[in-house]
Amino acid sequence: MKEIDNFYMQQNEPVKSCLLALREIILKQDKNISNQLKYGMPFFCYKQKMFCYLWFHKKYKQSYLGIVDGKYFDYPELIVEKRSKMKIMLFDMNKDLPVKSIEKIVQLALKICKEKVDK
Repeated sequence: MKEIDNFYMQQNEPVKSCLLALREIILKQDKNISNQLKYGMPFFCYKQKMFCYLWFHKKYKQSYLGIVDGKYFDYPELIVEKRSKMKIMLFDMNKDLPVKSIEKIVQLALKICKEKVDK
């Protein structure tokens, strides 16, 4: 089993199911997206450039999608907190994931990443 797959399998429910569903949504957005374990977290890269990641917010007890270059765009569901560059989107694991919003946010983040990589 790959290290990244092992990360997901070690999570407790409902975090595990939430993170696996998010992974599937993100990977569907582009064939050049890969999922790698970096800094102990699942990061998503476009041609080896990190653009988003998944984690669990200890304070809010919710899984979240972190956008590496979140400062470059605004979206109502994104939260800045004390980060200067990144923004996050929290998920209530007792509710269905807002798939359309996730896809839009990932596409915006991917667009910024592609502009940097494909220069």
